[in-house]
Amino acid sequence: MFKKILVPTDGSALAQKAVATAAGLAKSQGAQIVGVYVIDPFPYIGIGDASAAGLQAYLAEAKNAAGQALDAIAQVCKAEGVPFAGDTIERNVVYEGVIETAEAEGCDLIVMASHGRQGVKALILGSVAQKVLTHAKVPVLIVKG
Repeated sequence: MFKKILVPTDGSALAQKAVATAAGLAKSQGAQIVGVYVIDPFPYIGIGDASAAGLQAYLAEAKNAAGQALDAIAQVCKAEGVPFAGDTIERNVVYEGVIETAEAEGCDLIVMASHGRQGVKALILGSVAQKVLTHAKVPVLIVKG
């Protein structure tokens, strides 16, 4: 039924719950996992050497975090015998990056975590999961924390 499953991650323990769910599903379906980590662009555009150094430090730290998060997915997939490919992308809006990756990779399912915030917290903080659910053209499986 599913052949390519997208798993967005932020490296959190909650995201790892979604990874475990996706890997089990992929194994049962003979599917591949595609992991994605979305980096927010450098938040400050300034002038001079300090800005360039800040940008380099920010990107190095963000890419390190992305690598660790994607490696964690790769380990789970390897243990389950599921093919894995990972990608790090840079987008201003995380949910758009998730949806763009799903479309570009030809994924037929997105499996992701949600903190399950309700009420004012959900309204103020927003929800990447909610936006992906609203805008994705493929099914979305939410693993609640």
